[in-house]
Amino acid sequence: MATPSSSNSASYGDCVTALRTSLSFLESSVSTLGTGVADFPRLVNVLKSVRHYELIPQPTLVAAEASLRDEIGPAITTLLDRADAHVSRVERRVDALKARAELQQGRLLSTTATTAASTAAASAPAPAAASSNASKRKMARMSVGGDRLAVEGKLKARQKEALQYSVERLELEVLQKERELRKRLDAAA
Repeated sequence: MATPSSSNSASYGDCVTALRTSLSFLESSVSTLGTGVADFPRLVNVLKSVRHYELIPQPTLVAAEASLRDEIGPAITTLLDRADAHVSRVERRVDALKARAELQQGRLLSTTATTAASTAAASAPAPAAASSNASKRKMARMSVGGDRLAVEGKLKARQKEALQYSVERLELEVLQKERELRKRLDAAA
């Protein structure tokens, strides 16, 4: 038969074992809670409710609109004036270019008419005075042709400059788009 002290010691041993088991479960629970709560400050910011729609009184809204109108109105007016001035400058330039093109077309037509007249004069027998006139016309034609080449050269140079400007502008736009994309990717990460 078991003695009361041995039965008490067995029951104490069982209690100690149960207490140790409970203690290990408690430690496991505390560590699980610790890992779950470790990110709590960040979660507070993430889950914080933000009121996107607030009802404000009508006088406050009217005052804000007036303030915004007073603040932005002059800048908008200035920008619109600048845009109108730029549009009128561009229209004037277009008109000037059209007039120049018509002038060049007229010169080109007069050059071909002079060429036809000089070839007709050259094919007909002419006295010495007529041959000197023909040589003068030939020199004038060469001069007109040289002028035409000079104008064409200037036009080509301007076209080249315009294309270079367009390429530079497009390169800047590409760089800007890349910066915006990097910012979006950094914000998403």
